Amino acid sequence: MTKKYAVRNIRLCTKDCLCLYVCPTGATDTENSVIDIDKCIGCGDCADACPSGAISMVPHQYPQQQTKNTEVTAALRKLIASKSQQESIALGLDGKLARAFEKSNRIMAEDIIREAGYMLPQSDNSRKFLQTIIEAGDDSAKEKAARLLELL
Repeated sequence: MTKKYAVRNIRLCTKDCLCLYVCPTGATDTENSVIDIDKCIGCGDCADACPSGAISMVPHQYPQQQTKNTEVTAALRKLIASKSQQESIALGLDGKLARAFEKSNRIMAEDIIREAGYMLPQSDNSRKFLQTIIEAGDDSAKEKAARLLELL
């Protein structure tokens, strides 16, 4: 079993504070809405008691990213391109619905990229991607990619 700790989504927190009464270590705190991970033992009692669903249990260490075969990667890239194209089309339209459609497609594309492992700095995919930019990019892009790779 993976060791976990509790985190609170402040936007969802309704300050009903049942988490205060069930936490055996006093790790939950309503003054600053932060859960003290040093005190948290990962029992999940606060998450179970939270009426607004604002508390989630998060693993201390995430598992290694699974490798994806070429068909899956190709499908993800095609889907990303489609979402990007839809975002561009919506950008040229007027109205609130068009703005919502534009943002929705951007969020979906980012989620797909994240799922593919390209937005996780610790992933091998990110490192490989930056390395390809260093090898084939223009001078400006090479410098930026090298700096990012150095920071990882």
